[in-house]
Amino acid sequence: MLSFTWLKKQIVVEVISSLLIILFIYTALSKLSNYNNFIAQLSKSPFITSYANSIAWSIPAVEIVLSLLLVFNKTRLLGLYASFFLMSLFTAYLVIMLNFSYYIPCSCGGVLQYLTWNEHIVFNSFFIVIAGTGVLLKENTF
Repeated sequence: MLSFTWLKKQIVVEVISSLLIILFIYTALSKLSNYNNFIAQLSKSPFITSYANSIAWSIPAVEIVLSLLLVFNKTRLLGLYASFFLMSLFTAYLVIMLNFSYYIPCSCGGVLQYLTWNEHIVFNSFFIVIAGTGVLLKENTF
């Protein structure tokens, strides 16, 4: 791993956290602002149909809570771990849907709904990598 000074690690962790905050706030607000479409798409998913109502509120809520964890230095490491987990979960869901579902609804909001499924997996993978990098840098900072 590259040898970073403490300040450089802090700056990289701040940038990573900021990118994740922007992603999560954007997607949460996008889902909430178009709630009826979001829940309709979730209801069409063959794996989560019966949980659509709960998921429709919990995903944006989790994204907002994660953003708050990432804002504060004391909770940032937890936020980075949770971001890594959530993005991994979203990506695993996409891969499962692509391989085992006859119908793949798009419950993404905003500009993300215009990505192909493969582009979406690459997009998510980028955020998994930066969240993991943030965890490694944050753990080795202090």
